[in-house]
Amino acid sequence: MRKLTYFIATSVDGFIGEPDGNGDFLNQWLDPEYLDWMVAEYPETIPTHVQGHFGITDLRARHFDAVIQGRGSYDIGLKAGVTSPYAHLKQYVASRSLTTSPDPAVELIAGDVAARVRELKQEDGLGIWLCGGADLAGQLVEEIDEFVVKTYPVVAGSGMPMTRAGFGAREVELLGVKGFGGGQVVTTYARKR
Repeated sequence: MRKLTYFIATSVDGFIGEPDGNGDFLNQWLDPEYLDWMVAEYPETIPTHVQGHFGITDLRARHFDAVIQGRGSYDIGLKAGVTSPYAHLKQYVASRSLTTSPDPAVELIAGDVAARVRELKQEDGLGIWLCGGADLAGQLVEEIDEFVVKTYPVVAGSGMPMTRAGFGAREVELLGVKGFGGGQVVTTYARKR
């Protein structure tokens, strides 16, 4: 069975974006050592249109062959004219407002997103990357099997939290921690069932 992994960047205090959802403030913490690790370990999370910039010419997915994101996360690329940000993956966008996909390579999920994720988990393949955002993570919190939390060395104070799920203590098990000289820490947890 495939895993759903919430692979997300956050501030030390758990915010993935400004109050309006813009997460660009985290980009200043992408130093060369950390970026080299990302390209080597999670190359499939680099958007297709910028892979060449990172020297990725023959992508070999290591963890994921599918990505699911909310409308707000998808809109970031869409506003820049990128309709298929992860063309190298099967792409799903959860949206109640989009009625037609802007790109034939992007499948819209308008109904029960958790049910669709359960179906996707039954298919053969690599894992499914939950790209964002907080609302979608809240809807899928019971389906998330693994959390890969990329914590950047900044305190935001307020903003968009990692998830907008209702309160509930959901136990996880620490699988690994990797630190970088620039202050980034990547922590991996598995959901205890």
